[in-house]
Amino acid sequence: MTDDDYHRVIDALQNVIEETRTLMGRFEATGMDTEMPGDYETLHEILDKAVKEQHAHTLAMLAGDVSMAGSLVPPSPPCPPST
Repeated sequence: MTDDDYHRVIDALQNVIEETRTLMGRFEATGMDTEMPGDYETLHEILDKAVKEQHAHTLAMLAGDVSMAGSLVPPSPPCPPST
């Protein structure tokens, strides 16, 4: 991916994050978070995934990692050995 590609993806994810937060605020303001807990939980999941994907793309862009083109979320780093 080029820097421009990363920026487009990061910007699109920022839009998803902002729109999801706005919708969550409307849910909370109208009491729908308690009336429709499953839908509200789904909004949390969408927000969580978008934030993680945006973070992964930002890190990949900063590292110049072209391998991120096929994977939105990088693998977790190995745990350090216990001492």
